Amino acid sequence: MADSRPGDDIEIWTGPPTRGTRISYALVRGLIFGVAKLLGRITVIGQEKIPDEGAYILAPVHRSNVDFALTSIVTKRPMRFMGKDSIWKSKLLGRFVSMLGAFPVHRGSADRDALKACTDIVNGGSPLVMFPEGTRQSGPVVQEMFDGTAYVAAKTDVPIIPMGIGGTEEMMPRGSKLIRPTKLVLIVGDPIPPPARTAAGRTPRSAVTALTERLHEDVQALFDEAQAQAGHPNPPR
Repeated sequence: MADSRPGDDIEIWTGPPTRGTRISYALVRGLIFGVAKLLGRITVIGQEKIPDEGAYILAPVHRSNVDFALTSIVTKRPMRFMGKDSIWKSKLLGRFVSMLGAFPVHRGSADRDALKACTDIVNGGSPLVMFPEGTRQSGPVVQEMFDGTAYVAAKTDVPIIPMGIGGTEEMMPRGSKLIRPTKLVLIVGDPIPPPARTAAGRTPRSAVTALTERLHEDVQALFDEAQAQAGHPNPPR
C-alpha cells in the first residue's frame, strides 16, 4: 500500500463559497491588506481589469511565501488557490487554509486530481489563482512555465489574468521566517483570452503551448515593471 500524503484525506470543495467562507475570507483579507499597507506601503495598479463576476484564472509571478496572501488584495471576491501539500501536515493550519479556499497539490507529479479540481472550480464560476511557474522561484527571470494554467483556461474557456508582484522577494526571501518592511507593488495585466477551439470543439496542443508562451512574456513584463516601481529593478536581459 502506498504511503499517504498530507492532504490526501481532504475533500476538495468545488462549489461556490459558503457564507462562513465569505465572512472568514473578508476578515483575513482585511488583515492582509492592513499589514501590506503598514509594512509594504502597497500599491495596486490595474485592479479595474479584474472581473466583478464570472470565473477567471489569476496568474501571478511567484517569488515569496507572501505572494499567495497578496493576491487576495486585488479583489473582494473569494478566490480559490492550490497550496503545497505540506501545509496540511498541520491539521490546524490545513483546516484554516481549506476554510479560506485552498486545496492541496502534490508537487513533483502531474496531480491530475488537482487539475480536475481547478477545472471544476472554474466551471462552477469561482475565480482561481494559479502560479504558472509551479512553485516559488528566485531571481529576476520568470522561469519556464507549466502548461497547467493554459490547459485549465482552454478546458474551461475563461481568460487568464497575468500579474506582476514587486518587492516580495526582498520582503521575505527564500529561507527567511521574518518579514522585512519593503515597498510592494502589484500590477494586473490585460486578460488573455482562452485559445479558440476547432470545429470539433477541441483545443489543439499547439494552442495551449502558444498560450503558455504568451503568458510567460506578459508575466515577465509585468514583473519587471512591478520590481522597478517597488524600487528593485530587474537587470536588463
